[in-house]
Amino acid sequence: MHACAEIQRLGGTVAYIDVEHAFDRMYAERLGINLENFWYSQPMTGEEALEVMDELCRSNVCDLVVIDSVAALVPRAELEGDIGNVQIGSQARLLSQALRKLSASAAKSKTTLFFINQLRNKIGVMFGNPETTAGGQALKYYSTVRIDIRKKETLTQGEYAYGNRVRAKVVKNKVAPPHKEALFEIYFGRGIDFLGGLVDTAERLKVLTRRGAWYYMGEARLGQGREKMLQLLREDPERCTAIEATVRELLKANPDAALVDVEAGEDDGPDQTVGLDLDDL
Repeated sequence: MHACAEIQRLGGTVAYIDVEHAFDRMYAERLGINLENFWYSQPMTGEEALEVMDELCRSNVCDLVVIDSVAALVPRAELEGDIGNVQIGSQARLLSQALRKLSASAAKSKTTLFFINQLRNKIGVMFGNPETTAGGQALKYYSTVRIDIRKKETLTQGEYAYGNRVRAKVVKNKVAPPHKEALFEIYFGRGIDFLGGLVDTAERLKVLTRRGAWYYMGEARLGQGREKMLQLLREDPERCTAIEATVRELLKANPDAALVDVEAGEDDGPDQTVGLDLDDL
């Protein structure tokens, strides 16, 4: 959802193929998606979903096409058959055939294809990792970037849970070095905490400095405490844009400048329970 909103913010066109039939219009609007310029489809079968994706690529009308999700792609033979009939490998064969076409059409049209998938457990695995993703091996082979996203912990204030801290690990990357990780927060009903990530990254890059509880940009004193700093950025979009532009320029010059050792716990994130206004959530 956030990727769709960002593409729209930059002037692009997005198509969303909702195979799970679970799209929430109100939540999408809350995340910043403009539904008037949003292509949306709810196909019944996996063949229909992949044909829609292929047509969108060939027509070159979209910058981003999302399938949510691969695990929910139902082959037509399975949908038309009786419940309980075994269709061994039908989803994997479907994806393998479709991706041979999609990889070429997406490359020619410069369309980004975004596949959301789910984890499954292999049966009878005694050694090694029993986890795998649905849909066989074809998607792993054809993908340019694969990101493994997992919940690290639940964010709470007292007994109230208001979000998750999530770890994202790049497990495959054809365009940059892989195996890099990042931590970020997702708030229930509000999505990814963009401003929190911006403040943390700006602090690592020395765009913002912290002296005691106060945040400074150069010699300008901004806010006392993290929550006050976030509130300042919400109320001052121009300053937020300036900080974001500076951070992006520094990351372009040195993409590894803001990396932290996630496994070593070097960046466990701020104390989310201090000064949190639950009304903002």
